[in-house]
Amino acid sequence: MMSHMTAARSGEQADDGEHAPAGGTGGTAKPGRRRYDCDVLIVGGGLVGLATAHALRAARPGAEVLVLEKEPGLARHQSGRNSGVIHSGVYYRPGSLKARFAVRGQEALKRFCAEHGVQHAVTGKLIVATAAAELPVLAELARRGRSNGVPVTEVGPAQIERREPGVRRARAGLLVETTGVADFPGVARALARASGAHVRYGAEVVAVDRRPGLGVAVRTAPDGRTVRARVLVNCAGLHADRIARLAGDEPRLRIVPFRGEFYRLRPLASGLVRGPVYPVPDPAFPFLGVHATTGLDGEVHLGPNAVLALAREGYDWRTVRPGELAHTLAYPGVWRLAARHWRAGAGELRRSLSRRAFARAVRRLLPDVTEADLLPSPAGVRAQAVTPDGRLVDDFRFATAPHTVHVLNAPSPAATACLPIGEEIARRALTVGGVG
Repeated sequence: MMSHMTAARSGEQADDGEHAPAGGTGGTAKPGRRRYDCDVLIVGGGLVGLATAHALRAARPGAEVLVLEKEPGLARHQSGRNSGVIHSGVYYRPGSLKARFAVRGQEALKRFCAEHGVQHAVTGKLIVATAAAELPVLAELARRGRSNGVPVTEVGPAQIERREPGVRRARAGLLVETTGVADFPGVARALARASGAHVRYGAEVVAVDRRPGLGVAVRTAPDGRTVRARVLVNCAGLHADRIARLAGDEPRLRIVPFRGEFYRLRPLASGLVRGPVYPVPDPAFPFLGVHATTGLDGEVHLGPNAVLALAREGYDWRTVRPGELAHTLAYPGVWRLAARHWRAGAGELRRSLSRRAFARAVRRLLPDVTEADLLPSPAGVRAQAVTPDGRLVDDFRFATAPHTVHVLNAPSPAATACLPIGEEIARRALTVGGVG
């Protein structure tokens, strides 16, 4: 059972302590504040955690907010290891949190970037059908996009070729003008500065003691310090389910890490792509397939695939943590997921182990790309919630308990949607914690 928890559905350089303004607590109690070191304690210095701090300080300017980050800098995992795309909201089920927050979030994120000097660009993107069987899915995406308030334009082969000459096998496509790209690590740093919250680095949460009416006490390693707060907000991403269980709550799901591997085009081949180009996604998966994106640096990135990682932060095949892997493989939901999607999973694994197979997937969109054109690029790991019956949780999921808010599923498009997600979490935190 979910202990005292209600769920709602609908996921580089060190920062050198620059986000520790005067008045930040850092775990030290103020005079007269005998019981609490801070009002709200946020676990996780990614985009969702920092957007929550920003929203809390906007709603309660006097609130003391402390962010615990186990790494030496911000946005070291999902927030800083992604394709950098500002998503439009075209893919998501109408009425879902992903749809609502992505559409609101992309507008809010662009404004935030402009106001805070964070590099970004509105590029638009093409979603391209290359087979007759994909045309009904493409039509459904157009319907979804319009239902979600996303402007989409249906385009034919000639229009696609004029926009993207390297895409020559298209049967039809959707042009989505509101898609963009952003420097998400830069967004994270700007959110931390704008929030005025204190960020403590190198602080991994190892114990949580929650007592009704008394708030939450959290112990961190390796320093062994204890921080007491009115409210705990769990934005731990890849470790969100673990933190929930430390707090005494059963989330009824497991975070399963899926590694997304990328390549980049060698400079001589980068002219094959002018802007983001996506295939029609498999409707059974929350993954978007191998696509091409043009970064702010002008490089063209291809990917990602999606393979089970051998550690929660397993960014390559060499990174194996036996305890974490055993924990994943002992979960019945993983085996039920594998049984349901073994064919698609085998294809993802083949593309991970073979550059030639990856290049074949790219040539669905870009026929002139060769294996020699692909250069290695850093991978990311997606924190994907899986239910015990083997289903991928397909929407953002939050849960509340006394003095606690958990973010249990916030994969893509959480980076795009971080600002409205932060507002939602802040609203819940203020409700459960009595923060004045």
